[in-house]
Amino acid sequence: MASNPPAKCCTVGVKHDGEPTGTTFKVGAYDAYLATPPAGVAAAQDTAILYLPDIISIWQNSKLMADQFAANGYLCLIIDLFNGDPLALNRPDDFDFMHVDPIVVAAVKYLREEKGVKKIGGVGYCFGAKYVARHYPAISVGYFAHPSFVDEEELAGFKGPLAISAAETDAIFPAEKRHRSEEILKEGGHPYQITLYSQTEHGFTVRCDLANKQQKFAKEQAFLQAVTWFNHYLL
Repeated sequence: MASNPPAKCCTVGVKHDGEPTGTTFKVGAYDAYLATPPAGVAAAQDTAILYLPDIISIWQNSKLMADQFAANGYLCLIIDLFNGDPLALNRPDDFDFMHVDPIVVAAVKYLREEKGVKKIGGVGYCFGAKYVARHYPAISVGYFAHPSFVDEEELAGFKGPLAISAAETDAIFPAEKRHRSEEILKEGGHPYQITLYSQTEHGFTVRCDLANKQQKFAKEQAFLQAVTWFNHYLL
């Protein structure tokens, strides 16, 4: 694997303050949240961000992050990869990852057919990173944060620009996995970026303690990394 399976650190974090401004609804049978660029913000035409979340799925922090993508001009859809039943930390041996793929397909179809989107950028946090990788070329530009469960073949199969935010302390995406990912992406020959954030742990981009100055800085810089990446490669 290019990254290890989720662990306890995937559920530890701080709930962030704020009032989400998007819409909670259903894409087919699946829970979803849609954030739309507010009035006065120039919206990216025919373009959207598909947000594939960590195992906590659609909640306060992920909604606020989707709103931030919208504030930067991107229609942003979060889809519940777990169909109302977030992944248990001690997953059963027969857990079928393939059951997640149809949910991503439904989200892509909604963006294409209902919203007229032609270009989709994918953001994958922890568990969600695997499904950004798996759904190239429907997702043409990718961004991972502290990825988990991504196989080397899946990473190599993403043939578009891909950026990764990595935590300094991360048993799921440790240095050896990060370095192997660098080798795979270099061999692929497509634009890539891997940025390591000091004094951070797995999950920092979504669930860090914003009262901690360093963690807050890292979270904000990682988000800026994603937006800058999409601004350059998706627009």
